[in-house]
Amino acid sequence: MKTKFILYYFIAVTFMIQSGIYSQIIFKQPLSSRIVHYNISVKLDADKKTLDGFEILKWKNTSPDIINELQFHLYLNAFKNSRSTFMTESGGQLRSEKMDRHDEKSFGWIDIVKIKQSSGTDLTKNIRFIQPDDNNKYDQTVASIKLDKPLRPGEEIELQINFIAKLPKVFARSGFADNYFLVGQWFPKIGVYEYPGIRYAEKGGWNCHQYHANSEFYADFAVYDVSINVPSKFVVGAVGVLQSSKKNNDGTVTHIYRAEDVIDFAWTASPDFKVVYDQWKDVKIKLMIQPEHFDQSDRHFFSAKAALNYFEKNLGSYPYPNLTIVDPPLNAFGSGGMEYPTFITAGTIWKMPKGLRMPELVTVHEFGHNYFMGMLASNEFEEAFLDEGFNQYFETRIMDDTYGLATGSVNIAGFKVGDFEMSRFSYSGMKNPKLAEIYRKSWEYTEGGYGGFTYMKTAVMLKTLEGLLGMNTMNEIMKIYFERWKFKHPCVKDFIAIVNEVTLRDHGRKFGDNMNWFFDQVLYGNDVCDYSVASISNTDAENDFGVFDKEGKKTFVKSSSMNKNKSSVVIYRKGEVKLPVEVLITFADGKKIVEKWDGRSRTKKFEYETKSKIVTAQLDPFNKIPLDVNVINNSLTTEPETGVFKKYSVKFLHWIQNAMLAVSMLF
Repeated sequence: MKTKFILYYFIAVTFMIQSGIYSQIIFKQPLSSRIVHYNISVKLDADKKTLDGFEILKWKNTSPDIINELQFHLYLNAFKNSRSTFMTESGGQLRSEKMDRHDEKSFGWIDIVKIKQSSGTDLTKNIRFIQPDDNNKYDQTVASIKLDKPLRPGEEIELQINFIAKLPKVFARSGFADNYFLVGQWFPKIGVYEYPGIRYAEKGGWNCHQYHANSEFYADFAVYDVSINVPSKFVVGAVGVLQSSKKNNDGTVTHIYRAEDVIDFAWTASPDFKVVYDQWKDVKIKLMIQPEHFDQSDRHFFSAKAALNYFEKNLGSYPYPNLTIVDPPLNAFGSGGMEYPTFITAGTIWKMPKGLRMPELVTVHEFGHNYFMGMLASNEFEEAFLDEGFNQYFETRIMDDTYGLATGSVNIAGFKVGDFEMSRFSYSGMKNPKLAEIYRKSWEYTEGGYGGFTYMKTAVMLKTLEGLLGMNTMNEIMKIYFERWKFKHPCVKDFIAIVNEVTLRDHGRKFGDNMNWFFDQVLYGNDVCDYSVASISNTDAENDFGVFDKEGKKTFVKSSSMNKNKSSVVIYRKGEVKLPVEVLITFADGKKIVEKWDGRSRTKKFEYETKSKIVTAQLDPFNKIPLDVNVINNSLTTEPETGVFKKYSVKFLHWIQNAMLAVSMLF
């Protein structure tokens, strides 16, 4: 065994040298702090479903602290056995996919065989597994490695790591299905050392969470030079830019990739991919699609270009030179809808009707993560909504803008659904929309609701903020947020600070001194918003009648009609969330009045004395507060209406929503 690893070490170093020779600089000026550099060579055994890897890691201590240990993610150990935290939380099921508990090949793991400093100091004996989140002694997804010599501020450490890994059968993001491989979270990955000035840190410490069923990832920006050795029949795609490919005498091919200013590296390999290329401006788009889905290639390209264009216009430019889109086979459904920098997995089925826009929706959504996960590198363990929910909000904007406000998700057989409406119904249609608040660590959604709150309610919250402040202000907020925090680690307080700054500048104190009241209710709180039109009243108006004192005499005045009408509308606040609302009141003569109410009290009555009666009253006529969980009670009329039809139309929409929610929750 020792001889094998010595031999492999020299082979790996050769790959490193090749990587150094052939790697081309992508960005003349670094976009990020680049405190990490990974130089990895990996060999795939397609039959055994294993990886032999060698990693040279360079990490710089940019903190003011003296560091005595390093912490690493070993994500693949989440699939090692039923006792891992991931498995106990998920029950071996994610995204409607179940692992085969009776097949040893279904399980996966990763071992650090040897780790030493470039100086020669062997640290292998210093490895110990820790469980910072739940003290689950069986979980091995985080490793602490004590240093023999403290690392001082500004110093850099270089480690040489031999590792082997067994890939699981795909049911959750990463793994294999027959000869298809989606290799994600596959190498020893250093955690993030946070110190005051980074997110919420009050003192220095490692932020290195275990792999949870709901959570995704958090990492520093890095440069990756990666050599991937696979059987020659396999087609490969990866994060970053392909530098070179070399055929070897043993029937394998070595592909060398380089990625700069990214937080992760993933790759795929399969002999079955059909590869198609397209381009948007200077961005080269590579689509790796299943042969039976080839006729859907243009749908992937069109939606990807729509997303590229929309983000450039409404958020910021996409700086990377390429984008790879992977279409997984049906038996690897669990690896679809995943995001990595410059590299995403989509998802479709054979003969997907054009009116069901799932290939487009998944492509748009996963590409968007390049902004909210890739460049705005928030902590997805602790604030998943900053990526998932913000990205969901932009997905709805792009889909509805590109494919139609009422047809962004579905346009088939006369049935139409907008993408934002799908998100809104996913939240408002929950059995208990008060189950949790958005602001919650991803693994703390113990009773479910992770997707409904992290994705959907967040998108609805942002759409409501857009409704209150206006699209121009909202766009300004999002652009400043992106520009100020790209290639850093923002947290939600940074976003709220920008909201307050821009709102005060654009609207003065129309909404108060700040917008904290809004976020206190809908981000940090779990109450719901529900306003309703309680009643409409129309009665004939009469003149004053009775006995009146006039000029010292008592005068009796008879009751008589004034040919006028006394009308009123009563509004109820049924939920606990208090938002400013508008009411559109329409009279029989066609006159319309828009009333504004701060929405704070439980009831509000609007009264009128006119010749015409009130016909209808409609709350939120301009759809500014989609957080309202029940829109059916938002209007009332004194004229006959097709109430039964409306009722069952909404029920049908909920049925469609539930049918598609399983797919939408891939993201």
